[in-house]
Amino acid sequence: MFGDILKQDIPALLDETMPGLRHVVCANLPYNVTTPVLTALLESGRFETVTVMIQREVARRICAPPNTPDYGAFGVFVQWHAETELLFDVPPSCFVPQPKVTSSVIRLTRRAAPPVPVRDEELLFRIVRAAFNQRRKTLVNALASQVPGVAKEDVEKTLSALGYDTRIRGEVLDLGGFAKISDKISEIQNADL
Repeated sequence: MFGDILKQDIPALLDETMPGLRHVVCANLPYNVTTPVLTALLESGRFETVTVMIQREVARRICAPPNTPDYGAFGVFVQWHAETELLFDVPPSCFVPQPKVTSSVIRLTRRAAPPVPVRDEELLFRIVRAAFNQRRKTLVNALASQVPGVAKEDVEKTLSALGYDTRIRGEVLDLGGFAKISDKISEIQNADL
């Protein structure tokens, strides 16, 4: 079957064309659509593994641990949905014509459940995006300016209550840290209702 993966109803397509089979992806993704394709595949929740060749810099960002220069919102999103493995690099000399970038092969293994519990997954990812939208801002300023209904004082109280310095930036938090902050902010928002 041929078609645009970004326009497909992936679960329906799999049910129709491959019922009862184990679903995996192995692909060389066009670099310009890596993020939306991986997002669609992961959000479908239907693939046990996704093994793809992508641009090395993107692969490094997807697999980056907290408190490293490559760590960012998309990596947090991918790591929420899957365990990530950077398998190997593929140099430009392996291709004709040679591209100007090095590629990497990564494997994403779907998690059976989120790595940590969280009250509101949508709020969690709103907080993650805000934390990395302006990396130079402290988490207090990033969340207060980009998460609707969250005051600067609420973020400061939340961080202090969880034992974090109020001057931290999002890049130092792991998935558990983001989840704890999200849950505390959710409590504050729900208390105001």
